[in-house]
Amino acid sequence: MAVSAYLYGLCFSQAFDKEIDLEDGSVKVMLTTSSYTPDQDTHDYKDDVTNEVSGDGYVAGGTALSTPTMAYATATNVWNFDADNVTWASSSITARYAVYYYSTGTDGTSPLICYVDFGEDETSSNGDFTITHHTDGIFKVTVS
Repeated sequence: MAVSAYLYGLCFSQAFDKEIDLEDGSVKVMLTTSSYTPDQDTHDYKDDVTNEVSGDGYVAGGTALSTPTMAYATATNVWNFDADNVTWASSSITARYAVYYYSTGTDGTSPLICYVDFGEDETSSNGDFTITHHTDGIFKVTVS
């Protein structure tokens, strides 16, 4: 199955309203099971996300991204958001989605940014569960 990434539609409004700062170290990624049904149009905060995974090596709420960067390439008119790859070491978990969000410490005010659909359940069994970000980053936006 193909891996696909999607922005939550309301994240742009939240960014323009200064609810999200992609580079301040508060962006996290959490994993959910296939029972979560993402809704790009209505899901806006972390409290809309259901069925977070649980298991050895995984802490509820996910993990903070290391070295988050937002860069604009003038030659291509493309904004890229990227960070270091994420690994849950020695974990035993099964996940279908990775949900990226800006953590305020409160689920009802932590804006959703984007999610990745792995295309099928991915499992680690007392091993590393790693998200390797695409060469273009976690997401990119083309300005036309």
